[in-house]
Amino acid sequence: MSTYQKWCLPIMVNCVCSLKPVMQQRAKIVPLARGKVLEVGVGTGLNLPYYRSSEVLQLWAMDLSKGMIKWAGRQVEQSDFKVHLLRGSAERIPLEDNSMDTIVLMYTLCSIVEVEMAITEMRRVLKDSGTLLFCEHGLAPDKQTRCWQNRLNGIWGRLSGGCHLNRPIPALLEQGGFCLSEMDTMYLPGWKPFCFNYRGIAHA
Repeated sequence: MSTYQKWCLPIMVNCVCSLKPVMQQRAKIVPLARGKVLEVGVGTGLNLPYYRSSEVLQLWAMDLSKGMIKWAGRQVEQSDFKVHLLRGSAERIPLEDNSMDTIVLMYTLCSIVEVEMAITEMRRVLKDSGTLLFCEHGLAPDKQTRCWQNRLNGIWGRLSGGCHLNRPIPALLEQGGFCLSEMDTMYLPGWKPFCFNYRGIAHA
């Protein structure tokens, strides 16, 4: 792992992901989590204050980055429910089948290398009665913005640790075996190629 990935990238991710419009999205989706919860891509732990201790039994907070996990540990110290920090790959989730009540995805699918495999893994560990809560940026609906997303995708991925601007989030989830029950789409404030947002709920 390069110095940039180990130290600079977590700082950049934390700055971008703590912007007010993004935090407002967290406040709308994370409090819906209940029971045994898996957060895939915990990052620097920005979601942790939004979980309801009255609803969450335990949280498994997973990330591939050692730097992100270390940063998230600071937030864990302030949690009043049990949090297990897991360093691992979303493509190979180290949990048992049908063991989670809720999975939380917050700006994570954009940067997973084998995203289809990861979604299959999430479906595996989620109970049949479980819920997937997601908030992701991705492929925009208008042609001009999509063109810019496609042009910028390569260079942005190299700068941002593998983030893709143009992933079709609903289609990926449905192809992985999830049924979308609720979804809101919108442009968050900012330059459109970076800001088309999907927020919703899916079930197995």
